[in-house]
Formats: sequence, C-alpha cells, structure tokens
Amino acid sequence: MAVAEAEPQQRFARARAVGWRALRGLARRREASIFVVAVALIVYFSLRSGDFYSSPSIKNTALYIAPIALIASGEVMLLICGEIDLSVGRVFALTPIIMYLTTAPSPDGLGLPIWLGVIFGMLAAAGVGLVNGLITTVVGVPSFITTLGMLFFLNGINLRALHGFQVETPGGHTFTSIFGGDVWGHQFFNSEFWWAIIVVLVLQLVLIKTRWGLHTIATGGNPIGARESGVNVRWIKIGNFMLCSMLGGFAGIMDSARITSILPLQGGTDIMFAAVAAAVIGGTSLMGGSGTIIGGFLGVCVLGVLNIGFTILGVSAFNFDLIIGLAILGSMILNVQIQRLKNVGRLGRLR
Repeated sequence: MAVAEAEPQQRFARARAVGWRALRGLARRREASIFVVAVALIVYFSLRSGDFYSSPSIKNTALYIAPIALIASGEVMLLICGEIDLSVGRVFALTPIIMYLTTAPSPDGLGLPIWLGVIFGMLAAAGVGLVNGLITTVVGVPSFITTLGMLFFLNGINLRALHGFQVETPGGHTFTSIFGGDVWGHQFFNSEFWWAIIVVLVLQLVLIKTRWGLHTIATGGNPIGARESGVNVRWIKIGNFMLCSMLGGFAGIMDSARITSILPLQGGTDIMFAAVAAAVIGGTSLMGGSGTIIGGFLGVCVLGVLNIGFTILGVSAFNFDLIIGLAILGSMILNVQIQRLKNVGRLGRLR
C-alpha cells in the first residue's frame, strides 16, 4: 500500500524536476526575456483596448514587421561577425529602382520581363554588399564608415535614377500576389509577412546548424582564433555583407509590390535603424560573437506591438522613439553585465 502511494509522488517529483530544468534552460537563453516582454505587451494592449485584436490592427502589425524582420535577419548575421551595415535602407530603394529600369517600357526602361528585373535588382543589391565587404575587409575601413558613405552614395543614385519622382511598380497581378498581395484572400495572410517568416526560420537554421553559421559566430567572437583555426574570416564577412544587402533589396521589392509604387527615398535610415534596434533588443551583441535570428525577430515583434499599441491608444509618436531608445540602452547594459558575469565565472573556474 505504501509503495502504491509513493509511486504517484515520485512521478510528480520527476515531472517537477523536468519542469524546473526546462525553465532554467529557457531562462538561460537570450530570447527568453524579450519573449516575456512581447507577451506582456500583447496582454497589456489587449486589456487597454479591444481594437488591438481587430483584423486591421493585426494586418498593420504584420505589414510593419515583415520588411524590418528581413533586414534585421541580415543585420544580425553581420553584427554577430562583428560588422554593421548602415546602407541597407538605401538598398531597400535601389533594388526596386533597378527592377523598374530594366522592365519598364522604352524610353524609361529596357522592357525586359519582370522576373529578369527582379534578378538584376538582386544582383545590384549583392554588388553593393560585395563592395561594402571588400572596402571593409581588404582596405581596412571600419564598416560603420564604409556603409555610412555608401548610404549617401546610394541616396544620390536613387534620386538621380528616378529624378526625384515616384513611379508605378511594374509587373502584373501574379507578381504582386507572390511578393506583396494577400494570400488566400485573407487580410492577415499577406505574402510579405510569410516570406519574412520563411527567411527567419531558414537563417536561424543556417546560423546554428551549418558551418557558415558556426564560422560567423567564431569570426565575431574571436577573429584571430577563427583565422588560425582555418576560418576564412574575410569571406565570411563579405558573404554576410552581401546577404544583408540582398535581404534589404528583397524587402524593398516586396514593399514596392505591395504599395504598387517605387519611391527614391523609401526605406532609408528609419527602417535600417529599426532593424538594428530590433537585433539589439533581441539579444544580439554589438561587440560580435553572439545573437540569434529568432531573437532579432522577437525584437521586431516588440517594436510592432509597441507601434500599433501606441497608435490605438493615441499615444504621441514622440514617446515611441523614447521607449525604443530606453530599450536599446537597457538591452546593451544587460548584454554587458551578462558578459561580465560569464568572465567572472571563467576566472573562478581557472582558480
């Protein structure tokens, strides 16, 4: 009888131990804190206003998240390997402009098929990333300066290419549906959002499961050690510069397809800084060597929830920038303190 009574207690104790181990493992992950913040914000805004869960609010949040999530994914890869790209917001406009110039009828363009226009646009984005990477890794100019100069250069190129005017996005209904339309006729299922989800999941797997991802982390964490162990640090950085630019260009094409127009100043520094902020809020270190794509995506979700929540509650837009600034500072302070604790732990083990 006593044995029979003890068995349920033992099973409960084992289940509780497993639960505590799972919670401790979750708490050790950088994404855990930002996930809790995201859930808390969703609960708060939903209690403050019933409009938070309305279809227009959900759609607007998804549309806000999609392009920033794509760019943030590229920025996370760059930040992990110790670099940053400030020009990606201008690539966001350059890529659809190249697409337009190659597909628009003469005399404005070359009159090529829309899919060739997409390819040429993406090649232009990759070329920008290649130039950024070569100047940074071969010439030795810091990526902050390299991409800052590229930002202004591309701004001039975009304005001259369209003479400062907006143009209509080329391509028919099929092109718009694939890159910027509603999927299955539902407002929420916008193709731009689901493209972003796919890219986030694929890049997360690349980061944690492939040699490229491991070399990216090693390059940012200890570039000298990575180089001595056989990692081609230069090409890892150049490749991630190209990846970041291509994701920015892809986001620009989809955004242009959704709004059916191309603007020379679309995207810009606002979307670039939002992506960097999301990466930092999501746990990516500006010092390199650590971060996750999922964390960056959760950071974008926090920005999206704050944006739509403040709009619904009628809060001033000035407060949005204030909150983002505090979030970035808080995230960086937390990252620095966590790194110090890890270093203290290593020193303790050495003693």
